[in-house]
Amino acid sequence: MSTEFFWRLPLGSDGPQIASDKNNRGVAQYRPGNIAPGRLPNGEPDGFTYIDYVAQVAKAAELAGFEGALLPTGPEPWIAAAALARETRRIKFLIAFQATWTLPAYAAQQAAILQNLSRGRLEWNIITGGNPASQRANGDFLEHDKRYQRTGEFLDIIQGLWANEQFSYQGDIYQLENGSLPLGLRNERKPGVYFSGFSDPALDVAAKHADVYLNWAEPVDKLKPHIDRVRELAAKQGREVRFGIRIDLFARETEEAAWSELRRQYERIDAKTSAFIKHFATGSDSVGAARQTAYHQNTDRFDDLIIGPNLFAGFGKAKPGPTIGLVGSHENVAERLAEYRDAGFSTFILAGNPHLEEALRIGQEVLPLVHASAPQSNGQPIASTAALKSA
Repeated sequence: MSTEFFWRLPLGSDGPQIASDKNNRGVAQYRPGNIAPGRLPNGEPDGFTYIDYVAQVAKAAELAGFEGALLPTGPEPWIAAAALARETRRIKFLIAFQATWTLPAYAAQQAAILQNLSRGRLEWNIITGGNPASQRANGDFLEHDKRYQRTGEFLDIIQGLWANEQFSYQGDIYQLENGSLPLGLRNERKPGVYFSGFSDPALDVAAKHADVYLNWAEPVDKLKPHIDRVRELAAKQGREVRFGIRIDLFARETEEAAWSELRRQYERIDAKTSAFIKHFATGSDSVGAARQTAYHQNTDRFDDLIIGPNLFAGFGKAKPGPTIGLVGSHENVAERLAEYRDAGFSTFILAGNPHLEEALRIGQEVLPLVHASAPQSNGQPIASTAALKSA
């Protein structure tokens, strides 16, 4: 089974600390030490914007051997991807967006022209939305299950437009009459659909439409029954689905160094950070997010958040998104990633702070170990990661 590795591009802000509210790259208000925007020695603005920094991260990921880069929801990822396509050569862009905000026929046109401009480097991470208050603040008042129905209809239309010169559709939410892709763009590749969601309505959409079903990290034995269920549902649709995992990494030369540095950063989480995280998570109706929260909601003690070999459930205390990350030496982290691969995951969306430096570290020190430990045609790995590192 071939694997693909994506790196997360930090749209919004970045910095060396795991606590996102402590970041100093791309924050709205300049303070000493900020990068993009920055200051010249005389105090004047240096002329760089945050997209200049993100472009450096994208280039670093490309040079480090990543196949793709995730552009998460937040500041408009479509626009960022178009800008970054001109700054890079081969890296794919996995754009996270909600079906809510764009009519499907128009989204198809956007995708087709971006495929043309980037020479086929666009993939889609379809988001359905997990916080009703946030959805309503942007004009979306549908309840949880209805949102997934809308996503399913959206993807029905996308599939129909790419498969037909002209396509009509009559759904409960979307209608389309004689729709088509622009004449000169009909041969562009339909973006792959990377999709996540743990609820039953989400799994129905995944079984019908997902090329890659994404999960946030959990212990392998907790995820295995779930991916088996998705595989079974997809088989009933006559389809096969690949599986991916989104996970933060905290890798250092030694396991001791990694845990020591992470502990130091964790102890810097203060009331401001905690209030920010609580505000972000309040009111979510996401089943997947609830699974993540359950790993850390009843404890703040660092040692109690270590839930397995090199598995730390405290990242959700510092920033929105995945709760569980991998912590340890380069060899430790490579071995844990290989365990997910061997359990059936073939897509890895990785991240680490700061994203620029960590893209290079992971690409240089960790990915080669994972690649080298992959089973060969005879079913045997080349060598253990420890042996490869010491060779």
